Amino acid sequence: MTTVFQGLPSRVVFGKGALAGLADEAEALGCRRMLVVCTGSQRTAAERALGVLGGAGAALFPGAAMHTPVEVTLEVMKLVEAEDIDGVVAIGGGSAIGLSKAIALRTDLPQIVAPSTYAGSEMTPVLGQTEAGRKTTQRSVKVLPETVIYDLELSLSLPASVSVTSGFNAMAHAAEALYAEIPNPPLLAIAEECVRLMARALTRIVIDPGDETARAAALEAAWLGGWSLANGGSALHHRLCHMLGGAFGLPHAETHTVLLPHILAYNLPSAPEALGRLGRALNTPEPAEVLFDLGQSLGAPAALKDIGMPKTGIDEAADAMIAQGGWNPRALDSVSLKRLLRRAWSGDHPRMERGGLLLKPAF
Repeated sequence: MTTVFQGLPSRVVFGKGALAGLADEAEALGCRRMLVVCTGSQRTAAERALGVLGGAGAALFPGAAMHTPVEVTLEVMKLVEAEDIDGVVAIGGGSAIGLSKAIALRTDLPQIVAPSTYAGSEMTPVLGQTEAGRKTTQRSVKVLPETVIYDLELSLSLPASVSVTSGFNAMAHAAEALYAEIPNPPLLAIAEECVRLMARALTRIVIDPGDETARAAALEAAWLGGWSLANGGSALHHRLCHMLGGAFGLPHAETHTVLLPHILAYNLPSAPEALGRLGRALNTPEPAEVLFDLGQSLGAPAALKDIGMPKTGIDEAADAMIAQGGWNPRALDSVSLKRLLRRAWSGDHPRMERGGLLLKPAF
């Protein structure tokens, strides 16, 4: 089998206090009038970034929203044009990064992204946008940020609960990369390491949210997880999460957290390489069950019904996934997918369709 690997062009700056170099990164990109985007909750950090930019900071837009609504993008585009913006800085999580990507898609402006969560979308050329209750995704190098700044200080105040769900989001990126349609050695090694690092880091963050070593490990795992998605593509898990989020307004990271163990239980019997690597990363022959138990031990949501999905949406979601198609290591059928969604909706424990002793992870 021939392996082909095409690396993606991006620059990463990693370290505590790294945001202090933002102006230098802007200058390296040739940007003199940058727009800073964020959600309302990250306004203080965004204002600090605007100050660091100095004369290169032109405007601030604090209206980024979950699932990147097209109407919000159209609103910020007016500011981009009015202020003659020549680059974008995103401060925060997936909402801010999604808005930055949506601007870049329309303008091809360079982006500098400083994430405050562990979702990893800053490393991907993937954009999900929502319009009229429907979320669609597309892949384009135009939306890949030119520079990513991982500053430990931005994540130190991230609540433990949000840390856990965004960390599960990153592990979902890696888990799907482990059964990518066209895998390669760097991808498999990096995805496995993401899961190993993140699972241990989240356990320590919940015990002590101020643990800087654990926070740094989680940021590193986020980097690896985003890289895994960028280079490995997606399957059922990501398509289903995006569809549910757009159709029912479900919170993105929480949806990933609830669904990941159930989809792994569905897919892993058909993906022995992924099963082995996840098992090694989590020190268990039953990674789907252990990830479910880990989420519960860390206080994460376990049921789709608890994060806003109506029970009546189960059949609709399953039918939409079957109609959408796309790569998955195990073929999709309506009966199995509806059973998966019913278990995830109720918060039932996932069970892989094979024997094996459930062991607890050694972390």
